[in-house]
Amino acid sequence: MAFDTYCEAIVAQTDLLVRHVEGADTSAPVPTCPGWDLGRLLRHLGGDHRWARDIVGTRATGPIDDDMVDDPAAHAHLDDSALGGWLVAGATGLADVLRAAGPELPVWTPADEDVVQQSAMFWARRMTYETLLHRADAALVTGADFVVEEPLAVDAVEEWLEFATVPEAYEPLPGVPELLGPGRTLGLDAGAAGEWLLDLTGERPKWRRGTGTAAVRVRGPLTDLLLFLYARPAPGAETRGDSELLELWLRRTRFWLEV
Repeated sequence: MAFDTYCEAIVAQTDLLVRHVEGADTSAPVPTCPGWDLGRLLRHLGGDHRWARDIVGTRATGPIDDDMVDDPAAHAHLDDSALGGWLVAGATGLADVLRAAGPELPVWTPADEDVVQQSAMFWARRMTYETLLHRADAALVTGADFVVEEPLAVDAVEEWLEFATVPEAYEPLPGVPELLGPGRTLGLDAGAAGEWLLDLTGERPKWRRGTGTAAVRVRGPLTDLLLFLYARPAPGAETRGDSELLELWLRRTRFWLEV
């Protein structure tokens, strides 16, 4: 998707999230983020936006302090009633810094440089889906409808598949079964919205759009498929085939949720 589309989506997804939580109890637990309440979720996302803004704004060539993202006390001083405006201000500030930088600006990212371009484009895309998925978390708490436009959901699935090809997702680990091997293919099927095939038979994972022979396949509506990949409730997602391979792949690829 276009760089400007991501910049717009960061703000739009934040606006939707703020509507989801309007008037909500910020002490309500978030079941998809164990140990967090809604207030912690909102402060985490606002910290994420500001962390990414600082990385791009300072043209960082290496990682910068992420306490504003991970430290529960970082934004504890903010009154709960002010969180909505604070979130929108952070998303808008990030989008402004991204637009000023442009998509090609070289900048540090936590992703493998052989897979992902080390540029502001990475952060525009990553923060779009960081915001979208935490909107899903908030909607689950408040009972709001979680609807995603098809182009965004398709691109979010494909971003996940790109992360599934970085070395952390497939290199041998002590005490963990080997992921790669003969006959190991995985299909994702969202019907008319798209199909994808992940090939785990070579030296490293490869993916492509389309269908093919798969040892295990996950089928469902596009949004459910996306939520399934991110370990969120996805009642419409169904799996068929080699469940052990699927669980191993998910175990390896979901490392990204902790980055």
